[in-house]
Amino acid sequence: MAMPHLQQPDPAHPLPQNDTLPEDDRDQPLYKTRDKVYPKRVSGYFRNLKWFALITLLAIYWIVPWLRWDRGASAPDQAVLIDMDMGRAYFFFIEIWPQEVYYITGLLILAAIGLFLATSLFGRIWCGYGCPQTVWTDLFMLVERHIQGDRNARMRLDKSPWTFEKIWKIGATHLSWLVIAAATGGAFVLYFNDAPKVIADIFTGHASLGVYVTIAFLTFSTYLLAGWAREQVCTYMCPWPRFQSAMLDDESMIVTYEGWRGEPRGPIKRKNLVRGEVPEVGHCIDCYACFNVCPTGIDIRDGLQMECIGCGLCIDACNEMMDKVGFPRDLVRFDSVQNSQLRAHGKATNIRILRPRTIFYSVILVLVASVMAFGLLNRTTLEVNVLRDRNPIFVTLSDGDVRNGYTLKVLNKEQAAKTYILQIEGLDASDFQVIGLTPNQDGTFSLDVAPDRVGSFRVFVAANPETLNSESTPFEFSVTDPEDNVRETYDTVFAGPK
Repeated sequence: MAMPHLQQPDPAHPLPQNDTLPEDDRDQPLYKTRDKVYPKRVSGYFRNLKWFALITLLAIYWIVPWLRWDRGASAPDQAVLIDMDMGRAYFFFIEIWPQEVYYITGLLILAAIGLFLATSLFGRIWCGYGCPQTVWTDLFMLVERHIQGDRNARMRLDKSPWTFEKIWKIGATHLSWLVIAAATGGAFVLYFNDAPKVIADIFTGHASLGVYVTIAFLTFSTYLLAGWAREQVCTYMCPWPRFQSAMLDDESMIVTYEGWRGEPRGPIKRKNLVRGEVPEVGHCIDCYACFNVCPTGIDIRDGLQMECIGCGLCIDACNEMMDKVGFPRDLVRFDSVQNSQLRAHGKATNIRILRPRTIFYSVILVLVASVMAFGLLNRTTLEVNVLRDRNPIFVTLSDGDVRNGYTLKVLNKEQAAKTYILQIEGLDASDFQVIGLTPNQDGTFSLDVAPDRVGSFRVFVAANPETLNSESTPFEFSVTDPEDNVRETYDTVFAGPK
């Protein structure tokens, strides 16, 4: 086998070597090392909103599995439950069967359109207040700050040598994180099992392997994402920042810096406390308070950035500094880019909620919600499915008749036992039988189905070949609930000889 020809370097034009590169470019790493973010404690309106959101969302997450809802003796009484064994999803009075997965699809569509609408109106309000990554990271940082101290204390602790104080503080922090992460995973499995029973099983060692594996996985992932990765999840893992700009316009409410008022920035001096009256001096005193409180470590004065989650903590920090130096508040504010430009020119501002894109998202949201509501309100409590035998397609009996076999499944979606009436229509059948059942006097069959269960029945239908129109004659099975006068049909075919 011939070796491929390798081009030899030209001695007159040698390839550049590492030692011939500029000194500044020789040892540059391929990836930038993470600059750890040390958010500073801050208080104010937006910080209080985040505390309210954190407490409310965590309370919902940990309390909801314990709520009860009476559905009868044959169904679980947990208000919100995804029963994997029975293939049901319960949400208070709503019960979703596996074949109704389109309701889950509808919920996902509603969530997506709702997120688009919220973003077009208020920027990344979901990321700043409702995202699980934000909520748990906030909780982890609260614990870290309580044990290790505020920003400067944590920075000193990280740079200090390993002493007993550093070991116990960092150890207590990570142990607390693991406890919170385990409670997170433990609460998640409650949504898939009866809460009181599975909690007892977990602590007594009687829970299934799947429960322990799920808790271990969620404990590890929560500890990793909220304790270690933090802002890197929002910057590198989450796809939302990369296409959020498609949802925004100049009238979207976002965290903005009033550059026209703050620039040029510079440190404050005692002899100059009336900034703004001198054209060359702005209100920004370059204190970095907005940067020090940012959970993603960005400077909002550089404009809207992909890393900004719209939490508004920089607004609280800046307002606090403005109060201290006696300048007007809202140098950093929650407003639209358009209003900021209008204020820069001394014009009146306006907040316009109804805009083409918000109207478009709202219309889609209402349409999808209406379709789902209509489907839920008109969903039947009875459903029929029929599977025709494929091998053999038909059987010729001794008297010359042709027989087809079918598997009939009747879904009783009510929490009460039901007796349904089965008959066939559209076919001149010479014989009709359900294995194990005796026909009624009128030739129909009574099918007993347990509450909230699927009844499976083996059905045989025979017909004289001379009465068949073709080798595939259409007809239907009819199942009727005489109590509620509900009737469901299933169209199928009867196969015969050519």
